[in-house]
Parts: sequence; structure tokens; C-alpha cells
Amino acid sequence: MNSQEATELRAKRCVPCEGGVPKYSPEEAQAQIIHHPQWEIVKDGQRIRRNWTAANFMAAMQFFNRVAELAEDENHHPDIHLEGYRNVSIEIWTHAIGGLSENDFILAAKIDELDWDHDAQ
Repeated sequence: MNSQEATELRAKRCVPCEGGVPKYSPEEAQAQIIHHPQWEIVKDGQRIRRNWTAANFMAAMQFFNRVAELAEDENHHPDIHLEGYRNVSIEIWTHAIGGLSENDFILAAKIDELDWDHDAQ
């Protein structure tokens, strides 16, 4: 596995996975996360996660909807969380293999490109 820049990943589409694809090793995941500095590897190396603070509740919900539309288009569905009415977090992993695959980093790169209303940080 070669690590790929976010621009390379955004040009790809998620490939349906029903298992049988090897999940990334911890070393492969670390090599890839370097290109996604706002994401972190969590859950013992099995998922990636990013947090946002939206300007308000409605901005968070609008962002959720944009992520949902993108995820449906890519046929790769993350866990989306809202806490404290405007704190958004997203966790991505390939459910069928119980770990990380290229699809997860493709989706992360595309989520990073979405517009959203947020507080300056």
C-alpha cells in the first residue's frame, strides 16, 4: 500500500466492500493519516475520527446532511455524532472488515472538502 495525498484520494470513489479485503496494518494506517492532519486514528487503530465545532445547532445539522449525501453517494457510511448541540464528530471505518481501508481515507478526504458554518478555531 502506498500512502496517497488527499487530492489523489478525492479523485477516487469508494469501492463496495463485503469483506475479503485486508484491513490496513497499524503502519499502513499511520502512513496514510499523515496526509489527513485533522483526523486521528482511534479505537486501537481500527477507525479514524475528526471533530468540528459548528457555529450553531442548525449549522451542525446542515453539515450532517451534506455528509450524509456524500456518504450515500460513495456508498460508505460513517458514524456521525452531535454533542452539546454543535460539537460534531465523525468516525469512519470499513464495517465489513472491522478496520481501516482505502475507502475510509477517500471518504475523509471528501468530507474535508465540504463547506460548513463553523466557529473560528
